[in-house]
Amino acid sequence: MAQVLKNILYAEDEADIRQIAVLALETLGGFTVETCESGVGIVDKARSCHPDLVILDVMMPEVDGPSAFAALRNTPEFAATPILFMTAKVQPHEVAELMKLGAADVISKPFEPVALPQKILSIWNRVQEAS
Repeated sequence: MAQVLKNILYAEDEADIRQIAVLALETLGGFTVETCESGVGIVDKARSCHPDLVILDVMMPEVDGPSAFAALRNTPEFAATPILFMTAKVQPHEVAELMKLGAADVISKPFEPVALPQKILSIWNRVQEAS
């Protein structure tokens, strides 16, 4: 039986984007969303909120999305947690590089807030079916 998506950890340095995404995911999607402003301390934050799914911005100060991705993948309890990127860097070669890291998917910014929860859920369902 597939696991139900409930808890999301979202790392995004832009406060307005973070607020819009959280509002859409919590209000329209019914998810619980924990946030951080960068990849700094992402493993500790993940340990405290036990996410089912992690969403990472690519371009963040101090610790960027790919580095945060690596930190999570190198931590045994999050090695299999689905992680996706949400980014404005969506040229085919950029998306290919993120997917090569092992991302579940890449969502382009700007995103449509009303459609975001369903997009996240469809990615989640695809990942669950594949595992």
